[in-house]
This record gives sequence, structure tokens and C-alpha cells, in this order.
Amino acid sequence: MTLLRMRELRGLTDDELRRRIAEAENDLLRERGVAAMGGAPPSPGRMRALRTNAARALTVLSERSNAARTPRRAGAAR
Repeated sequence: MTLLRMRELRGLTDDELRRRIAEAENDLLRERGVAAMGGAPPSPGRMRALRTNAARALTVLSERSNAARTPRRAGAAR
């Protein structure tokens, strides 16, 4: 599993983002299960990549929902 770039995530629809989040959390759950049963995960860095991917996708969803809620002011400097 490679890290997803923010540019790639921003190009996805909300449904695709939610699917990516669900996949990452499901894979992470499996990896944690292997570690909890005493086995060594095949790739320890994969757990970190899964957490990071889920967090980035959630960030993009959060940005979109916040942008939809707050109207832009005409004279805003930002």
C-alpha cells in the first residue's frame, strides 16, 4: 500500500473517498488482528500507511463539508 497524495484524493468524489476510507480501516483492522494474535505483520510500515491514508481521506471530506457550510465573504483576504 502506497501513500495517497492529497492531489489524488481531492480528485475523487465523496463516495470514492468513503470507499477508500472503509478499505483502509478494514485492512488496518486485519493487520491489528494479526499483531494481537502474536504474529508479526508482514510489513510493519503498512499499518502506518493505512492510518495515514485514512486520515488524509477524512481530512479531504472534512474540508469539503466545511467549505459547503461556510459561505465565502466577498472581501475576504484569503
